[in-house]
Amino acid sequence: MLLSRLRLRAWRRTRPFWGGLLVILGGAELLLVPLSPLTVLVSLGLGGIAAIGIGAALVVAGLFLWFLPQARAYVSVHALLLSVLSFLATNLGGFLVGMLLGIAGSALAFGWTPLPEGTADGSADEEASYVRGPGGTGPRALAAVLPVLLAAALAAGAPPARAAAPPHGPPTAPRTPPTVTTSLFAPQGFAFAGVAEVATADGPLRVLVLKMRAASLADYRLRTRDGREEYGLAAASLELRGNVTLYLTKFSGCIEGLLCVTFSPDGLPAPPVIPPFVFMTRVSAEQALVTSDLIVTDGLRLEAS
Repeated sequence: MLLSRLRLRAWRRTRPFWGGLLVILGGAELLLVPLSPLTVLVSLGLGGIAAIGIGAALVVAGLFLWFLPQARAYVSVHALLLSVLSFLATNLGGFLVGMLLGIAGSALAFGWTPLPEGTADGSADEEASYVRGPGGTGPRALAAVLPVLLAAALAAGAPPARAAAPPHGPPTAPRTPPTVTTSLFAPQGFAFAGVAEVATADGPLRVLVLKMRAASLADYRLRTRDGREEYGLAAASLELRGNVTLYLTKFSGCIEGLLCVTFSPDGLPAPPVIPPFVFMTRVSAEQALVTSDLIVTDGLRLEAS
């Protein structure tokens, strides 16, 4: 019995457990309200259907916080937005209870940072995993004030874990990454591999590492920014196929043409996995490097200033 408790305690300390629990409870409360016998106060209708959808999404977000803690920043921001949306779309956010539980859980999950190695066995104070910053000295009030600051979190989210560099490392990148724009970016088998460093003439450069099986780009434009002269490539379409890896210092665009976001190594981390049907429009990226087994273009041309 004691061994089971110790294992549960060690598992709990390696993930934002309490934040995920509050998010799950908030989602469960939103689910139960439209299904309760309070027929005078609650009608299923559109508000009830929205409550069931948002409640189920919050429960799934809480499970993601438990079993995929490395994606906590991305998941907690979305859980916060869903919790706030529940006030308008449902029965006042489950009469405020579900909304407040979701907001509190999102704040705890976003403010949580992993314990230093060697402390997950219970030797450190349990609350330390929720209040320590990257250096172990973060203020205890971080989680309390986070709901007020999460509006700025879309541009300054918690930095993701550093990814290990490939065995032989990528080739040397240009001193200043060129700018790539495209009207449509449709990846296949997209996965976020973390943050790494690539070599340049001026020293290492921090980049986002994005891996995918293939990607399609429409109205492709590339402009160099390294030197006095400006050169560029343009193509009506560009296809990257097989073991595609993008090294980007900045990546922005509109998901499904609706939600416009910006990702960077020191800002909001990219989601760990993107469904195959997701695409982005009005994409702009600072591309340090790109590797691919095959590149197919239509109407490629070289341009110079």
